[in-house]
Amino acid sequence: MPNQNQFSANISEFLVDLHKIVALALEEDIRDGDVNAMLVAESATAEARVIAREPGVICGRPWFDEVFRQLDENLELNWLVQDGDSVQADQTLVELRGSARTILTGERSALNFLQALSATATSSRQYCEAVKDLNISVLDTRKTIPGLRLAQKYAVKIGGCQNHRIGLYDAFLIKENHILACGSISAAVAQAKLSRPNLPIEVETENLDEVAQCLDAGVDRIMLDNFDTTTLRLAVNLIDGNAEIEISGGIEFEDFGQLDLTGIDYLSSGAITKHLTALDLSMRIQLNK
Repeated sequence: MPNQNQFSANISEFLVDLHKIVALALEEDIRDGDVNAMLVAESATAEARVIAREPGVICGRPWFDEVFRQLDENLELNWLVQDGDSVQADQTLVELRGSARTILTGERSALNFLQALSATATSSRQYCEAVKDLNISVLDTRKTIPGLRLAQKYAVKIGGCQNHRIGLYDAFLIKENHILACGSISAAVAQAKLSRPNLPIEVETENLDEVAQCLDAGVDRIMLDNFDTTTLRLAVNLIDGNAEIEISGGIEFEDFGQLDLTGIDYLSSGAITKHLTALDLSMRIQLNK
């Protein structure tokens, strides 16, 4: 299964906003002080452990660690799993030792990151497993939690699927409204090639006529959006290897058994990052005497 080490060379791109995102989460939760933690003596120390209450794929260690780093660099964390590991219910994930106040203050923010990103990685793993015997890559979309774009993109890769474009800046995805604004597919593609000649160009299509227009315009990838089975086969035959093919439109991993994916390079699904139920995790804390 994919793990952190398999793409460590480019992992830094997902962590560029780590400090900022964690600082915002802590500011949101703490403001001018954690009044609950103040109930515990400042000198009190504690031990804690995070356990999984259900099976899943763990993801979010950098964000979890950063929460406690910003609160108290002296807190000790001992991880028993890596991002990308599959875990079972009642399995211990990480042990913490240090200031009781720090552990209590950081608990919820740290778990929020770990639960949400583990949910994304678990979803990604389900999609990855569903196509493991097929010559196709599953892609995420921009349908991410606001502020957690890079974190969720990281989690998608941890789970085994691949990233589509990161944002609106690193690739063209020309959709219906862009085409209407430009006047035609050919005009939109021509402008894209002129303005950013080094970026890949993908066009979202809804019928065979638009597919033909994309081929005439020389796009890199054609998205077949919500095509029925018959039209999908006709489109694949029409493209005939002259552009990459991506299918999309409300596709979830449970649907794969009913799809003919022959000749298709990519399948993109927003469900990987938006249809989430946080992985059930719990932190158990014990004060030292």
